[in-house]
Amino acid sequence: MTECVVEIARDWLGTPYRHQASMKGAGCDCLGLIRGVWRARYGQEPEAAPMYSRDWDEPHVSEALWRAADRHLKPCTGKPFALGQVVLFRMRDAGPAKHLGIISEVHNAPKFIHAYEHHGVVESPLSQPWQRRIVAQFTFPKEA
Repeated sequence: MTECVVEIARDWLGTPYRHQASMKGAGCDCLGLIRGVWRARYGQEPEAAPMYSRDWDEPHVSEALWRAADRHLKPCTGKPFALGQVVLFRMRDAGPAKHLGIISEVHNAPKFIHAYEHHGVVESPLSQPWQRRIVAQFTFPKEA
């Protein structure tokens, strides 16, 4: 089942970055990628995504993305990385957690798939700078 998540996410590679979008091949952002994987696994999304800012330097820390992940995904904080895990990043120390990715490799050189502005959906090394920004880890539920 976790390999299925990675396979689905890899099908999105090359999709251009489009803020608040979630259409494979046409455009998505990091949340749109997770939403697309969810739809491929379960059909309909669990809730409509609200409007949100692309600004990582928001003056208030509402943690809306973290709360939504807690509602629909299974937290697995403290566990080692596993294939198909969703990781949540805080891009600015004082800002909210606003970036998501899916673990795609776990051995000597861990990688993750994410939609990144100016790059689209890419598979990137999960380097130490990225790992330091992780604030939560989740798995997709067995059933929606």
